[in-house]
Amino acid sequence: MTSILRSPQALQLTLALIKPDAVAHPLILEAVHQQILSNKFLIVRMRELLWRKEECQQFYKEHEGRFFYQRLVEFMASGPIRAYILAHKDAIQLWRTLMGPTRVFRARHVAPDSIRGSFGLTDTRNTTHGSDSVVSASREIAAFFPDFSEQRWYEEEEPQLRCGPVRYSPEGGIHCAARTGGPGPA
Repeated sequence: MTSILRSPQALQLTLALIKPDAVAHPLILEAVHQQILSNKFLIVRMRELLWRKEECQQFYKEHEGRFFYQRLVEFMASGPIRAYILAHKDAIQLWRTLMGPTRVFRARHVAPDSIRGSFGLTDTRNTTHGSDSVVSASREIAAFFPDFSEQRWYEEEEPQLRCGPVRYSPEGGIHCAARTGGPGPA
């Protein structure tokens, strides 16, 4: 894997998934989206998709053979999911904190205001997924956004988003550098 050089103050990327249990309920989906925005994440890319069972099996291959593997694969292929690439100074840890513990029972007691504490149903139907390291974030982003070049993003988009100004486009559901200066092309 190619090493991407970035400045120490560069934004960090993470993958965030909203699982089928939340996507099936528009109010929950919107509440999670608003939590992303209110916690000052920059939404770099977003897409909704139906995940084929084979893709789920490949993505969760590290868990193959564990008692929850088949249940997780079946669930993740059961309906639409929303995938985000999020950026923040400490995106991975901030998103994991916002999600709360994986186990919903624990989330309800330890982090009741977390996404999983508020909306999770079971340990499988726990509303969200998030990358746990820089390496897994790169791998997971590539799996869901195959046309996204992390290196190109760090070279071209990241400096503009980090230094601002930035605007959120509700139509596209992503953040982009705000245009400054005179009028641009129509």
